[in-house]
Amino acid sequence: MTFAQYVTGIIDIINIVIVPVIFALAFVVFIWGVFKYFIWGAENESEKADGRKFAMWCILGIVVLLSVWGLVSILLSTLGIAPSA
Repeated sequence: MTFAQYVTGIIDIINIVIVPVIFALAFVVFIWGVFKYFIWGAENESEKADGRKFAMWCILGIVVLLSVWGLVSILLSTLGIAPSA
């Protein structure tokens, strides 16, 4: 195997396994924030504010994840080592 095949294999593992797991975790954390806002903190304003803040940070994190993932894909395509999938 050549070095380019190793790099492509590592990129495939990151794209197929690690990135979707990170997105799934971010989504679960977002759902937890929504749960804290609507259900758990329905009566308590401080819990409601905490849940809102939690959900907003999760949305920001997901946007950053998508942006970085897109920029890395563009960079890899430009360098000619785009993933096989």
